[in-house]
Amino acid sequence: MPTAFIQTPLGVTAITGDGFGVSRITVLNEEARPSATIPEELQEAVTQLQEYFKGNRSEFTFKLNPEGTDFQKKVWDALLKIPFGTTTSYQKLSVQLGDVKAIRAVANANGKNPLWIVVPCHRVIGSDGSLTGYAGGLWRKKWLLEHETPPVQQSLF
Repeated sequence: MPTAFIQTPLGVTAITGDGFGVSRITVLNEEARPSATIPEELQEAVTQLQEYFKGNRSEFTFKLNPEGTDFQKKVWDALLKIPFGTTTSYQKLSVQLGDVKAIRAVANANGKNPLWIVVPCHRVIGSDGSLTGYAGGLWRKKWLLEHETPPVQQSLF
């Protein structure tokens, strides 16, 4: 399946997909070189991710095609509804999905999200406001949340 590697402020990111949509976006923890050429079916995803990192995009419109169980896809769909610049908790997400007791299952599905940034699992935090687990590392989660909620300039007068 076609894959492109791009440089982002958080490391090299691998984007995999085909004519049916992007199936995987992953930030790499190891060294990798950005792709010299981008496969045609991934060009829109690359462009939109670059716009996001430049601060010029708050939602993604390219076609997604993640692989997962029905429950995982239900959780990922709920993640897509978390507005840019906001957060929710695992508990609130569980309630929204109809089962407050499913918090661990929701957290597990969140952790298996194959579409880094685009399906915004980084917007899910602990009920106490803490930055709980993040597959890409908590420093990346913190960076993404700060990127999406820049400080507001206060009026001097």
